[in-house]
Amino acid sequence: MAIELAIDIDQVKGFLAEDEAAALYDAALTLSAKAPVLEIGSYCGKSTVYIGTACKKAGGVLYALDHHRGSEEHQLGEEYHDPDLYDDGAGLMDTFKEFRKNMRAADLEDTVIPIVASSGLACRGWNTPLSMVFIDGGHSMEAAMTDYQSWASHVMPGGILAIHDLFPNPDEGGQAPITIYRLAVASGLFEEIEVVNTLGLLRKL
Repeated sequence: MAIELAIDIDQVKGFLAEDEAAALYDAALTLSAKAPVLEIGSYCGKSTVYIGTACKKAGGVLYALDHHRGSEEHQLGEEYHDPDLYDDGAGLMDTFKEFRKNMRAADLEDTVIPIVASSGLACRGWNTPLSMVFIDGGHSMEAAMTDYQSWASHVMPGGILAIHDLFPNPDEGGQAPITIYRLAVASGLFEEIEVVNTLGLLRKL
């Protein structure tokens, strides 16, 4: 089934394979009517468009959490730095303007709730159960552990914890995402559903 989006997704900056996008869309479409969905690491909104479109269709909402200062690899001089997203005045990355533009173009301003903060700060006092949490934030071990420890407990029973950029072979990519994936499995609180490309899907028991 083709996913109908209100925006040309190829014009949205980001890193997400089509099969991973479809898996996120399907999960959100199934679950988001039960409770909100949370995405950690929105960047310019590519994954947000897919998840948000599914939430809108199901009558749900998506919290899109990102400090919008870029991950480690987006910083000045790093491999994935995009000068178009660099705020010369502030001397910092700023992806929020691009994100908001994309949410408007995707007709998702009534579905996506941006949270411009760090993961550790945003979780303070959070009490809302979540039907799905998608972790795609910073790939340092500290950042990934903070995301996992801050949010995995908020996934409701039967809900999904999705983790992006799983690379079993260290030569292919960073090990922080797969480390927290393995921690979730070892905790006994989640069961593996499937791995789609580099996206792992776990169900909360």
